[in-house]
Amino acid sequence: MSRSLKVSPQHIKRVKRAVTHKSFPRQRDLAEAVQLSLATVSNYLNGRPVDFSSFYEISQKLGLDWREIADFDSKDREQDLTPNLEQTEAEVINYVERPPIESRCFDTISQPGSLLRIKAPKRMGKTLLIDRIIDQATKQNYRTVRLNLLQADKDVLKGLDEFLRWFCMFVSRRLGIPPRLADYWEEGLGSSQNCTIYFEEHLLAQLDHPLVLILDDVDQIFPYDHIAGDFFALLRVWHEEARTSRSWKKLRLVIAHSTEVYIQLNFTRSPFNVGVPIKLPEFTQQQVQDLAKQQGLDWDSSQVKQLMALVEGHPYLVQLAIYSLARQDITFEQLLQTAHTESGIYSDHLRGHLWNLREHPELAAAMKKVVEAKIPVQLEPMLAFKLQSLGFIQLNGNNVNIRCNLYSQYFAANIACS
Repeated sequence: MSRSLKVSPQHIKRVKRAVTHKSFPRQRDLAEAVQLSLATVSNYLNGRPVDFSSFYEISQKLGLDWREIADFDSKDREQDLTPNLEQTEAEVINYVERPPIESRCFDTISQPGSLLRIKAPKRMGKTLLIDRIIDQATKQNYRTVRLNLLQADKDVLKGLDEFLRWFCMFVSRRLGIPPRLADYWEEGLGSSQNCTIYFEEHLLAQLDHPLVLILDDVDQIFPYDHIAGDFFALLRVWHEEARTSRSWKKLRLVIAHSTEVYIQLNFTRSPFNVGVPIKLPEFTQQQVQDLAKQQGLDWDSSQVKQLMALVEGHPYLVQLAIYSLARQDITFEQLLQTAHTESGIYSDHLRGHLWNLREHPELAAAMKKVVEAKIPVQLEPMLAFKLQSLGFIQLNGNNVNIRCNLYSQYFAANIACS
């Protein structure tokens, strides 16, 4: 059975419209967002086969149901493929609970005016945890709005006023409340004050239930000094207003990011030193063993240790290995031998990272330094934070070291050619 899928010819135009609708000006921007190679994204958008994991992830990023747009060669093949695709979705894109994180998140959003901060490198399960939070909020009859700041395009990022207008418009539409920016945006008050009045008097005033506002990938605006400082100060003000304001008690903020907060923010104007912090840890040996058992693999501790010696407890890399082994696409020995090669199960994931480094030579040079070092090294802070957000390295004080042996082996062999 094939492990790949392609977009049906009749849906190619729909898929390409979704790219524009989701504010990805170029295929390259979409590739960076999903951390896959430009070639993989191009193949997907033009109806050429890509592996299922990539097909599912790109479809999810574009807000498309993969079942609707997938091209099945025949009815028989669809019937044969669908159960396994359902298995893939459950196994590769699966959330593994890491108590007490979930209960802390659920307890926090139940508190009036709360602020929850989630930090984790990409592919650690941050998005799936947010899905859980949304499900919990929905069960409590809360309203939810989820905004990924990757959707903010260049026009939106020109200035604070443009950004806050877009922000208000987006939240209004997601809540089903007609936007009325012209009625609340007054000359002389300033963009932040206008935005605050709009939220309080137009949006929150019409809600009978609390609003959980989730801002994902907020580190995307860290480089925009003309926006970031004032926007994050605004969130801090809203959080503090909830102490005395009934309207602002309705708002529960969730802020998610992949890297350390490297921008300079006044201590009293930052939302990153208040609220409840959440850091997603890697899987433990017991969690890996339990996950393997759930998928029918009769592993002992030796096999768990061998896999974790390769990928540590990296959630995505662990689950992709377990999925491939459970489907009998590859033997355990083959997985270990080919993991860092073009014939291995991680090839597309690794190529996507390599492509990203080639697009950013300064990151490639920093990564080369880390890979070649035999001991932890120091990097310029900005480079260290960016590599950490991509999941390549671990920070230990001022020192950094490679995230796992898989990355060490692959980049040692390929980064010199980048």
